[in-house]
Amino acid sequence: MKIIPLREDLNDTLKKHNLQKKFSKQKQLFEQNTNHPSLHTEKLEPTRLLIYSFRIDRKYRAIFVVTKEKKVEIIDINLHYQ
Repeated sequence: MKIIPLREDLNDTLKKHNLQKKFSKQKQLFEQNTNHPSLHTEKLEPTRLLIYSFRIDRKYRAIFVVTKEKKVEIIDINLHYQ
Protein backbone atom coordinates (compact mmCIF):
# COMPACT_ATOMS: atom_id res chain seq x y z
CA MET A 1 0.00 0.00 0.00
CA LYS A 2 1.17 3.48 -0.82
CA ILE A 3 1.56 6.04 1.98
CA ILE A 4 0.37 9.50 1.00
CA PRO A 5 2.71 12.43 1.80
CA LEU A 6 2.82 13.44 5.45
CA ARG A 7 1.26 16.62 6.77
CA GLU A 8 3.74 19.34 7.72
CA ASP A 9 3.15 18.88 11.47
CA LEU A 10 4.01 15.18 11.20
CA ASN A 11 7.21 16.01 9.31
CA ASP A 12 8.02 18.45 12.11
CA THR A 13 7.50 15.68 14.67
CA LEU A 14 9.90 13.41 12.79
CA LYS A 15 12.51 16.17 12.71
CA LYS A 16 12.02 17.08 16.36
CA HIS A 17 12.67 13.49 17.47
CA ASN A 18 15.32 12.76 14.82
CA LEU A 19 13.22 10.01 13.23
CA GLN A 20 13.43 10.91 9.53
CA LYS A 21 15.80 8.09 8.52
CA LYS A 22 14.01 5.48 10.64
CA PHE A 23 10.63 6.55 9.28
CA SER A 24 11.89 6.44 5.70
CA LYS A 25 13.19 2.89 6.19
CA GLN A 26 9.97 1.69 7.84
CA LYS A 27 7.85 3.44 5.19
CA GLN A 28 9.70 1.57 2.46
CA LEU A 29 9.19 -1.76 4.27
CA PHE A 30 5.52 -0.96 4.81
CA GLU A 31 4.91 -0.14 1.16
CA GLN A 32 6.53 -3.44 0.13
CA ASN A 33 4.87 -5.61 2.79
CA THR A 34 2.41 -4.20 5.33
CA ASN A 35 2.98 -7.24 7.54
CA HIS A 36 6.78 -7.16 7.60
CA PRO A 37 7.86 -8.52 11.02
CA SER A 38 9.90 -5.45 12.02
CA LEU A 39 6.86 -3.17 11.59
CA HIS A 40 4.70 -4.86 14.22
CA THR A 41 1.61 -3.60 12.37
CA GLU A 42 -1.51 -3.79 14.51
CA LYS A 43 -5.15 -2.74 14.61
CA LEU A 44 -5.84 -0.41 17.52
CA GLU A 45 -8.72 -0.49 19.98
CA PRO A 46 -11.59 0.01 19.53
CA THR A 47 -11.20 -2.10 16.40
CA ARG A 48 -14.45 -0.82 14.85
CA LEU A 49 -12.69 2.51 14.13
CA LEU A 50 -10.23 0.80 11.74
CA ILE A 51 -7.18 2.66 13.02
CA TYR A 52 -3.81 0.93 12.75
CA SER A 53 -0.21 1.49 13.69
CA PHE A 54 3.26 0.39 12.69
CA ARG A 55 6.55 0.71 14.52
CA ILE A 56 9.02 3.43 13.57
CA ASP A 57 11.39 2.34 16.34
CA ARG A 58 11.00 0.79 19.79
CA LYS A 59 9.65 4.06 21.18
CA TYR A 60 7.59 5.64 18.36
CA ARG A 61 4.73 4.42 16.20
CA ALA A 62 2.95 5.79 13.14
CA ILE A 63 -0.83 5.78 13.52
CA PHE A 64 -2.73 5.42 10.25
CA VAL A 65 -6.00 4.80 8.46
CA VAL A 66 -6.66 3.31 5.04
CA THR A 67 -8.55 5.60 2.67
CA LYS A 68 -11.34 4.56 0.32
CA GLU A 69 -8.74 4.70 -2.48
CA LYS A 70 -6.72 2.03 -0.61
CA LYS A 71 -3.95 4.47 0.29
CA VAL A 72 -2.50 4.91 3.75
CA GLU A 73 -2.84 8.23 5.56
CA ILE A 74 -0.69 8.66 8.64
CA ILE A 75 -2.71 10.65 11.15
CA ASP A 76 -0.26 10.75 14.06
CA ILE A 77 3.22 9.85 15.21
CA ASN A 78 3.47 9.26 18.92
CA LEU A 79 5.06 7.39 21.77
CA HIS A 80 4.08 3.74 21.72
CA TYR A 81 2.52 3.68 25.17
CA GLN A 82 0.95 7.11 25.11
